[in-house]
Amino acid sequence: MSDIVWPEGYVPGFTDNYCSNEVIVTGLTTAELWPLLNTATLWPTYYANSADVEFDNGKGPRLSLGTRFRFKTFGFPVEAQVVEYVAPVLGQPARVAWHGWAEGDAETRLDVHHAWLIEDLSGGRVRILTQETQVGKPARDLAAAKPNPMINGHQDWLDGMVAAARKARKQ
Repeated sequence: MSDIVWPEGYVPGFTDNYCSNEVIVTGLTTAELWPLLNTATLWPTYYANSADVEFDNGKGPRLSLGTRFRFKTFGFPVEAQVVEYVAPVLGQPARVAWHGWAEGDAETRLDVHHAWLIEDLSGGRVRILTQETQVGKPARDLAAAKPNPMINGHQDWLDGMVAAARKARKQ
């Protein structure tokens, strides 16, 4: 199976917080899931921890390499820019990643690299992997929280995406 490509400064183990969530399900394909992830304005329809998605320079609602956007999540207004983008191609995983940040001083600034990988597997299965690394005091606070809000929140995102794709398939 494929893995996430990490930029320098965001490699897991060298950051203040890291989370990884993955599901493997049957009955769906990368082609069915990709629009739900790639169209950022759809996120709030299936993931309650996402709101107020906006794009710069008339871009959007679909992501693409270099796209700047913003949204609210985990109580943070996040500015983001897509830094990796590989649309679905037969035999290759689809990938999207963004660098995100919440402005602030040394106590409140947060920088993240949030990456996604969706790939079709044998036996009619599809794998969705999302991983995020974070740098800054808010990241250290999130890492210490029990239960881990990042792990739980991202699992809700995956579960919501799968449920939305299954619902769309039935319509």
